[in-house]
Amino acid sequence: MSQTVKKKTDATATKGQFAFQKINYQLFILAIVVVAIGFIIMMGTEDIYSFTKITLAPLVVVLGFALGFVAILYKPKNNKAD
Repeated sequence: MSQTVKKKTDATATKGQFAFQKINYQLFILAIVVVAIGFIIMMGTEDIYSFTKITLAPLVVVLGFALGFVAILYKPKNNKAD
C-alpha cells in the first residue's frame, strides 16, 4: 500500500517576515560596537607592547565576534499559544 506524505510547512518562514527578529539585530549592532571598541583600544598609545594592545584589545575583538555569532544563532522563545 502506498502512503501519502504530507509536507510540513515551516511556521517561521511565512511570507513577509524577516529572517531575524528585533533582538537579533540589536545583538548584532552591539557586537559591531564591541569589535569597534576593541580596535580603538588596539590603536592606543605609542607603547607597542602594552597590556591593552597585546592582551585586552584582542580579547575584546574576539568577544565581539563571538557576540555576533550568538546574535545570528539566537532564537527567542515563542510564548504564544496557538
